[in-house]
Amino acid sequence: MKDPNNTRDTVPRRGSPLWIYVVSVTSAGIAALAASVAFLRSVDLQELVRNPLFWILACLIILGELKPIVTPGSTETTGATISTTFTFATMVYAGLPTALVFHAVAAMATGILRRRALHRTVFNVGQYTLSFTAAGLTLLAFGITASPSHVWIPDGADLLPMALAGTAYFLVNSVLVNAAIAFHERGSVLKAMRWNFGLQLLVHAALLGLAPLVAVAMSRSAAFVPLFVLPFIAVYLNASVSLSREHQAMHDALTGLPNRKLLIIRTEQALAEARHLAERRTVQGRGAEEPQQRVGLFLLDLDRFKEVNDTLGHPTGDRLLQLVAHRLTHSVRPGDLVARLGGDEFAVLLPSVRDARAAREVAARLRAALGEPVRLDGNSFDLDGSVGIALHPDHAPDFELLMQRADVAMYVAKENRTGVEIYSPDRDRNSPERLGRQGELRRAIDRGELELHYQPKIFLDDDRPVGMEALLRWRHPVKGLLTPDQFLPIAEQTYLMRGITGFVVEAALAQVAEWWQAGLTVQVSINASGRDLLDATLTETIASGLMRHAVPPHALQLEITERILMTEPAYAADTVAALAKLGIPLSLDDFGTGYSSLVRLRSLPVEEIKIDSSFVGRLCDTSDDAVIVQSIVDLVRTLGLRSVAEGVEDAATANLLRKMGCDAAQGYHFRPPMTADDATAWLRERSHELAAPEEAAC
Repeated sequence: MKDPNNTRDTVPRRGSPLWIYVVSVTSAGIAALAASVAFLRSVDLQELVRNPLFWILACLIILGELKPIVTPGSTETTGATISTTFTFATMVYAGLPTALVFHAVAAMATGILRRRALHRTVFNVGQYTLSFTAAGLTLLAFGITASPSHVWIPDGADLLPMALAGTAYFLVNSVLVNAAIAFHERGSVLKAMRWNFGLQLLVHAALLGLAPLVAVAMSRSAAFVPLFVLPFIAVYLNASVSLSREHQAMHDALTGLPNRKLLIIRTEQALAEARHLAERRTVQGRGAEEPQQRVGLFLLDLDRFKEVNDTLGHPTGDRLLQLVAHRLTHSVRPGDLVARLGGDEFAVLLPSVRDARAAREVAARLRAALGEPVRLDGNSFDLDGSVGIALHPDHAPDFELLMQRADVAMYVAKENRTGVEIYSPDRDRNSPERLGRQGELRRAIDRGELELHYQPKIFLDDDRPVGMEALLRWRHPVKGLLTPDQFLPIAEQTYLMRGITGFVVEAALAQVAEWWQAGLTVQVSINASGRDLLDATLTETIASGLMRHAVPPHALQLEITERILMTEPAYAADTVAALAKLGIPLSLDDFGTGYSSLVRLRSLPVEEIKIDSSFVGRLCDTSDDAVIVQSIVDLVRTLGLRSVAEGVEDAATANLLRKMGCDAAQGYHFRPPMTADDATAWLRERSHELAAPEEAAC
């Protein structure tokens, strides 16, 4: 199965260690091939052409090279090939030169048919030539030689030299391949060899162990040789099924990139390797002499991806994600891992990185690759992304905290429009106590400790309910009932916010459905944070919830603060437009604290303006605040919208707001936030005053 992170077809930089290694192995292999072929006599060549057995062997070697046995944990690069059995058998039966010629032809044909880079193809020729040469020299040390015209048939007494020859082949081939991987990924040869060594040893032992049997079968009849293909087909199919299952469990179905599960595994391996190196430096007393190895984790979120989905449809969006995956994997360094976490969010693991500057350079390449114009379905548009960077051990000791702090950095990059940000404690509002609170909050979501309370909004002219605002609460098992300001600032900087928003939408719609089925047709409003507006899935979450609970869109209202709407115009506009298309009315919360323009207000699907409580609370105390509130009320009436005053705590403030012409108000003077049961009882007492939301709207 093709690995999207495989960049081995990229030509190594001239003069680099990898380039020098590839040239050296290729040159040595071709020289060994030429020297070996020189031992073929004319009578041997005639026998190769005349004997059908050798044509059968050549075909089987080529087919075997084209279809490697890729087991879980290996790839097409490191997987064993069926051609190993037939090439080794050819070497035993007809000599090393014949085997080398056959396998060189097979390697070249595979490279051409699979469209591999030329340097990779000729390296494979050199690698296999040197590996089989080591095996052939081992047999020669025991006095075993053969040629097409003078074949050699092994017997039981020859098992030891053939076992040693197979061992020589496996060791040389393993070193040559893993050294190339180590140079390519800038790692150690021993580390590359340790990866999946046991399984590779077992598979190669099985393949090489069959070679003597094939050689014996050759001596009896060429017709017996193709029969060995049948068990290989069974092994190949079983390996393919196992690989497919592992791939599905560890990779994203759309892009083929590793998923979160595989990202965690690879990150833990990189962290363990970094800790091991740090301990070794400490023991050897080289801590100050050598730079400490760091592990980098990036979180990348696409900007304006939702526009593509909404405008061109999800199939085009899916193809765009596949294109993004391709660009990302070809923009990172060899050995780095690109994973898709879901939606338009990706992660990049740097198992080894020198410092923050080097990590930032990789992130800059990623953004530059994304910035290339994209053309799909005849449309051309630009993409961009925000990248957050966290490093081990500078910022976090484990995967969980590394991910959280990369997420914080990404949110800062998106908020400040800087594109790339490295985690900084100065920009992270999470104190140690609040970091502990984050873990508790994650568990609270799973345990169902979050709940919604409801506070009514009341018409000032006749005290009828306008609607109910859903307010999030956390019933902490130790600290009691917590308000959003005590835990939401933590959630807004992490991936927990999506889960909390999903809970709020689901709980509010379930309550709305219950009330409407009971004849209590009241509109319920929920609050949307800045992070919610940056999440392309918000509209889809609400739409699916409306359908699931059979609730009309106007039964739900979304409250968005003026500050977010004004400071996040590009992203908020996308979400607001999608919500308007869905039929969800909006309420502009905390009005007066931002700098809304009249033109922008007229263009938004807003049905309600909520005057910030900081002005309402001082309404009876200062004339300045009274002037501000009166101006807002007059402006809102001119725009044809409903005005709602927040934080009304006493009758005097309510009376003054009524005289000013304010439409509605909410606060402890009317009713504090209530549990769902209390709110239901309160609504039943006023059921005769309720009107459908579309009738109650101004």
